[in-house]
Amino acid sequence: MADIHPQLQQDCILLGRFQLSHLLLMNDASYPWFILVPDRFDITEIYQLTKIDQHQLCEESGLLSNLLMETFHGEKLNIAAIGNLVPQLHLHHVIRYKNDRAWPSPVWGRFSAVAYEDSELDRLLDRLNLSSMDGFVC
Repeated sequence: MADIHPQLQQDCILLGRFQLSHLLLMNDASYPWFILVPDRFDITEIYQLTKIDQHQLCEESGLLSNLLMETFHGEKLNIAAIGNLVPQLHLHHVIRYKNDRAWPSPVWGRFSAVAYEDSELDRLLDRLNLSSMDGFVC
């Protein structure tokens, strides 16, 4: 198993995993912000994954995207693999609303993160029902 980059470990909460990817929650209650991290060594870009892994990442991203939009009723879903600060391949999934504090700008680096309180995190995870996604293990 590949290690999750220390910056992601510091900024996120590990929720579980799919067949290929770990699922993280960015510890910022300002936005529903989730990150898929493929469990592969020394991969920084999607094209470096095998074709099978590329397909699997797309499947997992699609499952996650569908669940996030159904759960949070976002006005927009931003998906990005930026990796300027964290070289390990990771795919952000951020639900956006026209009234969120960064709209219409990107969320990265815009404001300091607002950490989830335990009760907020519990409510979010209950609402999300991750166990409903095929192939996901908490």
